[in-house]
Amino acid sequence: MTTDQDLPLDSQAIPARFVSKGIDITTKKDQGVMKVVKRKGQDGDRPMIGDKVTVHYTGKLLTGQTFDSSRERKESFSFNVGKGQVLKAWDMGVLSMQRGEVCLLLCKPEYAYGCAGNPDKIPSNSVVIFEMELLNFEGELLTDDRGIMRRIKVKGDSFISPNDGASVQVHLEGRCDGQLFDSRDVSFTVGEGEDSGIPLGVDRAMDKMQKGECCVLHLQPKYGFGAEGRPEFKIGPDKELEYEVTLKDFQRAKESWEMDLNEKLDLAPGVKHKGNQYFKDGHFYQAIVQYHRIISWLEMECGSGIEQHKRIKECLVMAHLNLAMCFLKLKEFSQVIDNCNKVIEIDETNEKALYRRGEARLLRNEFSLAMADFQRVLQVSPQNRAARSQISICQSKIKEHDELDKRTYANMFQKFAERDAKRKEHELLLLVRSYIYGHFRISIPHCRCSHPFDNKNMGITGNIWTNHKV
Repeated sequence: MTTDQDLPLDSQAIPARFVSKGIDITTKKDQGVMKVVKRKGQDGDRPMIGDKVTVHYTGKLLTGQTFDSSRERKESFSFNVGKGQVLKAWDMGVLSMQRGEVCLLLCKPEYAYGCAGNPDKIPSNSVVIFEMELLNFEGELLTDDRGIMRRIKVKGDSFISPNDGASVQVHLEGRCDGQLFDSRDVSFTVGEGEDSGIPLGVDRAMDKMQKGECCVLHLQPKYGFGAEGRPEFKIGPDKELEYEVTLKDFQRAKESWEMDLNEKLDLAPGVKHKGNQYFKDGHFYQAIVQYHRIISWLEMECGSGIEQHKRIKECLVMAHLNLAMCFLKLKEFSQVIDNCNKVIEIDETNEKALYRRGEARLLRNEFSLAMADFQRVLQVSPQNRAARSQISICQSKIKEHDELDKRTYANMFQKFAERDAKRKEHELLLLVRSYIYGHFRISIPHCRCSHPFDNKNMGITGNIWTNHKV
């Protein structure tokens, strides 16, 4: 779609038409961005701040000259709306649109390219026109697995967010299948929301929110109440949830650089205990948060003496081993191996690290590497029966794998042999035909059979001698 047929050619008349027929969508109502709808969109939601939106656009000067167009490139454009990633006019315009809508935006310089313009295409202080089509939009994804999606209804009033361990005050409303099941004001510590009946997804979203922000969180079961559900809320297993959360206030926890080493070492046992309790209750993600806090405090510390150095080492080994165990439960085997490697860098004979790394490698079908880890466990602790059992499993798996490889390669070689036999048979056929043709100087009829010696056609020589008169 283009704007040519809709806009008068007189560049002085264009702003007047927008003023008479358009809508001022600026908060200041200074007519800085005037909007005219060309095609209505679908009824329903509009984008919210932070949503990923996909658009087609064409930008023109008042002269009608096109300076940019996604349609000409045949490639749509995506961005997070309301985050300052694009022109102010675009953020305002897209937030006012519905999916499928096409509109025109008349943009004054202060909402577009300003006094700088674009040296190659857009003069300084230019009024520009954009035709925008909103193709699609979705909430901001807070996790790589699409488990937590956020849509911001009201933007916060600062750039500071809560951190792990921060004390937060929120109002929340939880819904499942459209039914409200939880509505309350609650205070809790970030990373410990489970203690207040708050699902993991809400807890995890806190460090992305700002004071005063109101957002809607869509949670997959993994980040809601999981396979267990929540009987007190009448929530069954594996249910998706929607929470509307307002962050009313918060007090950030001390950052690592704000604490001295003794304070960190004194706090570590309490954090470890909390993580261990979460682990025992099966809340592995919450446990991971606690163990990560210890590592973030101490991984860059050296200590000023032998005793401090020893305590730092013990805390880091404990935290990484416990993280490895959590990730083993969650079947995130790369993370298990990474954390075990960190322990082995500190203590290369650590029995638990070698054993857990071996378990992760075995579950990743890295049988030889796993067996090597279990053998190292036996070198450290010859009486470790579990390691001996795992070595037997590795040996059995290696044998099965080798036998499978043999069968696979045998089938491959058989196919290659059959292919070679057919090729040689074909070459022999050509040689015989060539010899007969050269020796008897006769024409050889075309052989229609699928095989050169098919009984139905009596073979090549059968055809020849039948037709040849001596």
